[in-house]
Amino acid sequence: MISYKEVFENLKSKKEGALVCFIVIGDSDYETSLEIAKTLVNAGADILELGLPFSDPIADGPSIQAADVRALNNGMNTDKVFEYIKELRKFTDVPIGLLSYYNLIYQYGMQKFYEKGFITGVNSILVADMPIEESDSAVAHSEKNKIDTTFMISPITDNKRIKEITDKVTGFIYAVSRLGITGARQDLEKSTLNFIRRIRQFTNKPICVGFGISKPEHVRDVIKAGADGAIVGSAIVDLVAKNLGNKQRMLASISHYVRELKTTTRI
Repeated sequence: MISYKEVFENLKSKKEGALVCFIVIGDSDYETSLEIAKTLVNAGADILELGLPFSDPIADGPSIQAADVRALNNGMNTDKVFEYIKELRKFTDVPIGLLSYYNLIYQYGMQKFYEKGFITGVNSILVADMPIEESDSAVAHSEKNKIDTTFMISPITDNKRIKEITDKVTGFIYAVSRLGITGARQDLEKSTLNFIRRIRQFTNKPICVGFGISKPEHVRDVIKAGADGAIVGSAIVDLVAKNLGNKQRMLASISHYVRELKTTTRI
């Protein structure tokens, strides 16, 4: 499989940013979700960020919450998540990051979770509700299993803490573009562009911006401001929800949308 370092270095040489696409594993069902992931890769996604379905995703808005419910109602669990990754790895070697909440990892067993991640081909694990002060065990398991660490930085994170977080990152920095929960937005806040520049003062590690990124111009603007990639999630999940009764239309809509987004990563 391809490492984050290889992806970002290759894209930089071509003067491109990374398009990171997020979906919830098992939405709307296992097989459809697998087809969606393959469609994302074929349409130009450079990195996949895959969410473990969870009943109480405190950082997520209505779109991803609904996707979690659909996946859980169709029988998704952590064992099936790793089966899914293993199956997806037969199709693609692009980096795969898992986004989870700590409760899921704790219940499964941290050692077992990270070992399964390594075996099935996971590049990174982001625990959305884990502060760096409580991350030593996760970081140790990541290092042991050759899995990259990804942490979030928000607009209200002070400079001292930004430095502490970036020092622990080995994959990429997840820059949260605005306060609040996930969800597609019409406009990108100007403060987001200054936020990217503020993080860049403290690190040369890859920065990817998420939360509210939904339009081609959003992708273009964050990359022009110095981000290495843009993370698009809720807008893709919304296309799944709008086309639950017509899989072919769903996949075609997602493919068209991702291709359009990818064109704006070239600067």
